[in-house]
Amino acid sequence: MPFRYTLRQLEYFVAVGKAGSIAAASDKLNVSSPSISAAITQLEVEFGVTLFVREHARGLSLTKAGHRIMERTEFVLREADLLATLAGEITGKVQGILSVGCLATFAQFILPGIRRDFEQNYPDVRIEQRELNQADIFSQLRRAELDIALTYDLDIPADLEFQPLHELPPYVVLGEDHTLAGRTELTISDLQDSPMVLLDLPFSGEYFLSFFREANIKPNIAERTADMSVMRSLVANGFGFSIANIRPHNTLSPDGKKLAYVSLAGELRPLRLGLLRAKAENETNTLKTFVEHCARAVKSGTLPGLHSSGEGVISSS
Repeated sequence: MPFRYTLRQLEYFVAVGKAGSIAAASDKLNVSSPSISAAITQLEVEFGVTLFVREHARGLSLTKAGHRIMERTEFVLREADLLATLAGEITGKVQGILSVGCLATFAQFILPGIRRDFEQNYPDVRIEQRELNQADIFSQLRRAELDIALTYDLDIPADLEFQPLHELPPYVVLGEDHTLAGRTELTISDLQDSPMVLLDLPFSGEYFLSFFREANIKPNIAERTADMSVMRSLVANGFGFSIANIRPHNTLSPDGKKLAYVSLAGELRPLRLGLLRAKAENETNTLKTFVEHCARAVKSGTLPGLHSSGEGVISSS
């Protein structure tokens, strides 16, 4: 007798497996807990196995069989998404799920606005977003866990394809009371005696340190952080200066203190913001449309953190 279950029940099962409880999955999916519980029970009856161990203190934990079935279930759901995408390609529609990664450094500034506008224009598309460092972006694109990513041109490997959209020169971030905060321009040599708060992410940290290496200057690294917001708060509270390439609209740190942004002069390589994807002969309508949408959004000059009036925009022609 064939199994009788739906894709929706499989989605509920995966959601519970990842969330660790029916209540958490209910909140995430906006579906009632009894509906999810009934779906899990039905799947256990159909499969003839126990999918979860129910523990009062820890919620639900996948059994060994549950782990194996969940891995295959995620594959089935991905294949179902591909069927929807194929239908969209045949009909010319823009639809389906699009997995979009974004470099954690600027995800808070750029991705939510791009995503909101795209989903409003194409309501049959659902974007799954992930904030990642550069190394994880490379890895997840190669494993096809991401369709595309917004990132910088930092050490792009040959098997991935980068489409530049915008150039961003480096600048110095200073607390308003820093002795250099009143300057209109700074050089690397101006910074050699000041403590530095290094934005220390894979590839990004090396990019910032290369400025000092090329000038034969050893930076005075006082603090390291992988979080852009933490960096800004450390700088605002006097722990040192930092260097970045993307700038928020306001001059306040997350804890409300003022920051100063000063141009960094010299022959310093700007970062190029763009789209990164695996090389492929055939792209879906949805992916092509998203690429065009991102290019328009950058060119509009309205995205936070980028220069206005099209400055720094890289032509796609």
